[in-house]
Amino acid sequence: MIRLDASDVKELGLLKHYRIIRRWACRNNDLTDADLELLIYFDCMDFFTKQDYKIGTYAYSWDNKRWNNLLKEGWIVVWRPRNHTTQKYNIYKVSFKCKQLISKMYRIMLGKEDIPTSSRNTIMKGKTYTDTVMITAIENTNKDKTRRSYDK
Repeated sequence: MIRLDASDVKELGLLKHYRIIRRWACRNNDLTDADLELLIYFDCMDFFTKQDYKIGTYAYSWDNKRWNNLLKEGWIVVWRPRNHTTQKYNIYKVSFKCKQLISKMYRIMLGKEDIPTSSRNTIMKGKTYTDTVMITAIENTNKDKTRRSYDK
């Protein structure tokens, strides 16, 4: 496991482009900012219960349908189902799809990958003014060579 302190994170510029990366991830995966940040929180926990979800949501805007939407859309999955006798509640984990997205975000933050600019990126279609501004921000983020890879 890699140990980083605050100076390492600053030197890497790890959070420099977080906002653009987060907006790209949310927009292309039909997630809200709160959904994505909650999924990152869950990913750090490995396994969690619905009670952990309730505790985790105190920091986010309330959305009564969030839990069901994350389950239905496949962002979280049941790891161990309850059986009404010995297991009184389900245990959940983030799905492979979720782990892939979060890993990609980390690789982009570390400068190992660029934010995709293909037509699959819905922002790149430039349908709105906000998309046009985001296209410029994505291009600037991808060009920024001050991002350092931790492996260098």
